[in-house]
Amino acid sequence: MTDRTAVRTGLLTVDGATLHHEVRGEGPLLVMMPGGSADAGIYDAIAADLADRWTVATFDPRGYSRSALAGPVTDQSPATHADDIVRLIESLSPDGAPAALFGSSSSAVVALAALARHPGRLSRVVAHEPPVVALLPDPEAGRALFAAVREAFRRDGVEAAMTTMAAGLAPEEGEAAPGPERTAERGEAPTPEQTASGEQAPTPEQTATQGQAPDPEQAATFRRMHANLPVFLEHVLCPFSGYVPDLVALKAAAAHLVVGVGRDSRVLLPAIAAEGLARRVGAGVAEFPGGHIGLTEHPRAFAARLRDVLAAP
Repeated sequence: MTDRTAVRTGLLTVDGATLHHEVRGEGPLLVMMPGGSADAGIYDAIAADLADRWTVATFDPRGYSRSALAGPVTDQSPATHADDIVRLIESLSPDGAPAALFGSSSSAVVALAALARHPGRLSRVVAHEPPVVALLPDPEAGRALFAAVREAFRRDGVEAAMTTMAAGLAPEEGEAAPGPERTAERGEAPTPEQTASGEQAPTPEQTATQGQAPDPEQAATFRRMHANLPVFLEHVLCPFSGYVPDLVALKAAAAHLVVGVGRDSRVLLPAIAAEGLARRVGAGVAEFPGGHIGLTEHPRAFAARLRDVLAAP
């Protein structure tokens, strides 16, 4: 009997990059896009759970980990990443069958771009908490926050940037969205729940303190994704959060779109933006376990919920 969780790896040449991708299982194609500084490894547990029903494809985004760029890294575009996804779908689904697509945080922004640009290639799109500031009650405050995060990175490095982001993501009581001016005042170190605008994996040290000593392969995966943070903070965070979705195209394709929100993160900026998107385009909303990074907090429960969402009529 074939092991459905066995990983098949490959390289795909796209415009300006070579994408490392991993495939598990059999059945309809499901592409899972990592967000933040994460790569294909963030979905190891979830992909194995879903491989009994889907052909699950995960990958390292261009410029991350094992997906090399053809030239120097520059500011990234959700549209370019969306086109990468379609090339991956075409390579893995050569008969033209549409694929399901899941993205979380910054990769949920890519999911929106992909649905707007290539609706015919997608059967269902689940966009979990895309941090699109244009959809906030106060977009300028959101733009200022992420600009402050990038400036903190440029000035003081990764840790300062992550602390700035964690402190700014959650509005104080009575506020609709955070502003950067409160970041320095609060000065809080990021918790796993607050970490970044993406699925940054815990470090081996954090995992060990949670009573789950990582094996050598997991530790290597964590280090690899952590090494992507400078690219994320300098070249992804602001261009992706500043993306302006094509609401007309998304409204036309709303029957194929599900907007995900975390059970524990509804007051955070990405969830506020997500629910604003759902209202404006008429998409359904699905609640997922945990918070903004629920897929790393509760991978088995998150996979079960995603299974239900994908299988719904």
